[in-house]
Amino acid sequence: MLYTRAVYQPMLELLNYLPANGFETYIVSGGDVGFMRAFAEPTYGIPPPKVLGTSFMTEYSNKDGYPVLTRVSKNMFFDDGPSKPVNIDRTLGKKPTAAFGNSDGDLQMLEWTASNTRPNLELYLHHSDGEREYLYTPKSMGKLEKGLTEANERHWTVVDMKTEWKTIFPPSTAP
Repeated sequence: MLYTRAVYQPMLELLNYLPANGFETYIVSGGDVGFMRAFAEPTYGIPPPKVLGTSFMTEYSNKDGYPVLTRVSKNMFFDDGPSKPVNIDRTLGKKPTAAFGNSDGDLQMLEWTASNTRPNLELYLHHSDGEREYLYTPKSMGKLEKGLTEANERHWTVVDMKTEWKTIFPPSTAP
């Protein structure tokens, strides 16, 4: 399935609801920022400057009188775990009032949001439906173990995909 089709109907609804009610929305991903920016706006309605992610070094050169930017295989910033709040602060200069995550790599972002003195919301999406989507397990690449424990202890919202989502994918993109 194309990444542009691997979107969640409830996520699209939330991304429409929040800006309609005065919130700014961003994507903060462990994935490559250049890759994410290529499809974030047409897929999620999030413009490239509002996409944060892992960054790689880029070099400028001039090839036959034409300026060229070339990505090199040296990681400049890995946007996961404790680096997420660092990247948010570096880029936005303020704490979020809401954060939504789906893996242990989002835990520190949710902790950072929870430390906001303003009203705030922390939500974990639990990928628990292996029949309609991808099931997160302790051995899968995406996993949510420590985050679930922390969410329960801190009374954060946990949405269980299997039991709480009637629809996962929009009808036009369902696999």
